[in-house]
Amino acid sequence: MFFFCLLSVFIRVHLWFHKAFELLSREASMTTHKTARDLSQFLAAQLDGDPSLPISGLASPESAGHADLIYVDSSRHLDRAAASAARCVLLPPDLSLPGKTLLRSPQPKLAFAKAAAWLLPAAPIATGIHPTAVISPTARLASGVAVGPYAVIEDDVSIAEGTQIAAFCFLGRGSRLGAHCRLYPRVTLYAGVRLGNRVLVHSGAVIGSDGFGYVTGEGKHLKFPQLGSVEIADDVEIGANSTLDRGSLSTTRLDSGVKLDNLVHVAHNVRIGANTLIAAQTGISGSSVIGNNVVIGGQVGIADHCTLEDACVAGAQAGIPTGKTIRSGQVVWGTPARPLDKFKEAYAWFARLPELAARLRAIEQKLP
Repeated sequence: MFFFCLLSVFIRVHLWFHKAFELLSREASMTTHKTARDLSQFLAAQLDGDPSLPISGLASPESAGHADLIYVDSSRHLDRAAASAARCVLLPPDLSLPGKTLLRSPQPKLAFAKAAAWLLPAAPIATGIHPTAVISPTARLASGVAVGPYAVIEDDVSIAEGTQIAAFCFLGRGSRLGAHCRLYPRVTLYAGVRLGNRVLVHSGAVIGSDGFGYVTGEGKHLKFPQLGSVEIADDVEIGANSTLDRGSLSTTRLDSGVKLDNLVHVAHNVRIGANTLIAAQTGISGSSVIGNNVVIGGQVGIADHCTLEDACVAGAQAGIPTGKTIRSGQVVWGTPARPLDKFKEAYAWFARLPELAARLRAIEQKLP
């Protein structure tokens, strides 16, 4: 009896190892091994060193392994790279690092970001159509669309090829999603929202809710119609728990390449130009217009009907009053926001107020 029990255990262990070996072999066969030559060709970077060097990941110099890629964009960091276990380094053409395989690029950090997307493509957030998803029969899903558990897709929604909808998302009736979008868990799109191609929306974001619009009269606040829509162009990324209100009678719009951090609020009828960056906890009030390539720091408050022209910068916690215009290329800070040089001058005097107050008291005491 003992012999048969032992034989049974042996067979099970043998079958387990055989299955595990098959899975590992299958995974290994699916893995595409990249080399320094492959990466140099992809990045159009000059290669100095071993072209056959395998590269399978990316890391900081301190945490990198032998097969990881690291980058250096300043001579100040050469010592960190030299001490790193990484054997392949991205760096500018004018720097050198003996003993490493080098990929030379004018913009190493940009090249590193491109390498990351190429070497480590994002893992899927949904695969296939989960049986618990609730999808209207009038919704149109193109090939390759994936929908996760308990997602709800209402009437007349259209989703283009390759888009992934994660668990518990809600897509209101008539929404339109372009190709290869990614909606992380619990994203809500109200009715009629339109997303372009390759839009990333992180968890908890709400797009298309009513704007904060009221008319005061007869002793109460009457809701003004919020009948517009939200349109988001290609390659936009929206951070977790951000909120974008629909237009009241027109459209709230984000142009291509806009990147919103977490907890950003965009009110009704706001327009944000291409490639603008907005950091966390910024609030933009109704009908403000943000230009192209604008940079807005964290916790900036922008009142209604403001204009931030192209390529201007609003420093963290700046406050921009109603109707104000920030001119193209201008850098502002403080509340109310003012040009950076003016802010620094005023802040220097503000920091000296205790000293000046003491001097003033001393002068007052000497007066008759």
